[in-house]
Amino acid sequence: MRRIMSLLLLAVLMSCTRPDIPASPIAQAPTPTAPPVRPTDAPLPPIQAPMPTTNTEVAFTEYEQQLIMLYQQASQAVVSIDVVVDQSANLPPGHPPISPDGPTGQGSGFLFDTQGHIVTNHHVIDGASQIQVRFANGATVVADLIGSDPDSDLAVIKVTSLPEGMRPLPLADSRLVQVGQTAVAIGSPFGQPNTLTVGVISGLGRTLRGPSRSFGSFSLPNVIQTDAAINPGNSGGPLLNLRGEVIGVNTAISVSLGGSSFEGVGYAVSAQTVARVVPALIMYGRYDHPWLGISMTTIDTLFANRFGLPVNRGVLIGVVQADSPAGVVGLRGGTREATYRGLPVLLGGDIILACDDVPIFSSDQLIGLLDQYQVGDQVVLTIQRDGEQMQVTVTLAARP
Repeated sequence: MRRIMSLLLLAVLMSCTRPDIPASPIAQAPTPTAPPVRPTDAPLPPIQAPMPTTNTEVAFTEYEQQLIMLYQQASQAVVSIDVVVDQSANLPPGHPPISPDGPTGQGSGFLFDTQGHIVTNHHVIDGASQIQVRFANGATVVADLIGSDPDSDLAVIKVTSLPEGMRPLPLADSRLVQVGQTAVAIGSPFGQPNTLTVGVISGLGRTLRGPSRSFGSFSLPNVIQTDAAINPGNSGGPLLNLRGEVIGVNTAISVSLGGSSFEGVGYAVSAQTVARVVPALIMYGRYDHPWLGISMTTIDTLFANRFGLPVNRGVLIGVVQADSPAGVVGLRGGTREATYRGLPVLLGGDIILACDDVPIFSSDQLIGLLDQYQVGDQVVLTIQRDGEQMQVTVTLAARP
């Protein structure tokens, strides 16, 4: 009986609450319990310290090994270039000459042949009074300018001695380059010699704005685009494939307004252009580019609809230079001024539809095609004039 009374008293106490102490969510929360062990849970493996290896090859992937071998072989043929530019020509009359006490510019280059010819950019050595080459082993030597071509932004310098075992870099056939393949740049960005960066080929057949003449500007065609990091000081250095062959010469970068550093888009003069221009620079000191002698505007559907043109592709001739190859055969330029996208255009001229039966879709494409010819070559242009198509044979002359 006493046990029954004790149980009843305990039940009453557990059902009572004090009116002066309100219940709280925390007080009402259930007591936490450990989560149940699921049948699929497996015990964690014991922590093990990494084991050192004496074989360095095991530590690298096949791709890394390829890059290491490429760098070890190719970097020996890549040089840093220091230039001294005489500023006296820019001084006002009567001003005493200023002698630079050190380099005023810097770039890169690579050995082209066993005779000591080194390829770099025209803009690296433009205006230089002294050129110094620094080899991969740190040795320096003065170089002589052999030839330079602003229209391809290529130049050749020569040294009289080379480090033992230094071998030239082979040129690839850049016509076989594909978007997506690996691209390796070696040079001296910001003066840091023998720097390797890796990316891919991002685009082909690009065109860069080139030097200007009194009657207009020219373009650098067939340029390779890459996302391999290129910065000031990389100019003139090689862009390589994984076989260590030169597919281009690093020449420019795209930058935002006010910028100067790499932002993901770099450009290289193609090896195809190098193979054509550099031997002429070595032999003659210059290269003659073929010239048609016209200014032109790309025609697309929007442009054609805007001005009521009879075709929606090709290039519209604006100005024909006097005594140029185009002028000699009677190609016609524009006669009416207009504005398109805020820029002036000339309407009424001939429209080039094809070059040697290759359909033309843009001015960049036509410039790239013409650049593959030699001075004195003939090309057949298909043109649209006054609602009719005709063919005109033009003999290409040297660009003035």
